Amino acid sequence: MAKYETTLTGDFHEILHRIEDGIIHGSASATLEDWSNFELDGVRCSVRVFERYSYTGGNRVSMNVTLFGTGNTVHISAITSGGSQAMFFKINTFGEEAFLEKIIEILER
Repeated sequence: MAKYETTLTGDFHEILHRIEDGIIHGSASATLEDWSNFELDGVRCSVRVFERYSYTGGNRVSMNVTLFGTGNTVHISAITSGGSQAMFFKINTFGEEAFLEKIIEILER
């Protein structure tokens, strides 16, 4: 499992759209598996679950992306999982790390 967290200043919906678009169009096998949106008293929370095939690892990898924001402050947590072929412990995490690098690239642009 790999994790990346950051806090940005900007429009919540624009950041969410940039993430969705960047992940889906950044990999031939990436899909948006499911999503959830919640807002209460001006505080927004969006959860996205993406999946893609990792050619390096030879398996599928998922990434959960959560945005939590109020006003122009947006906290983002991205966690990848599923990138190992071992039964009892992780042998390789290449796919997880590569998937996480994609969202870091999108957010740091």
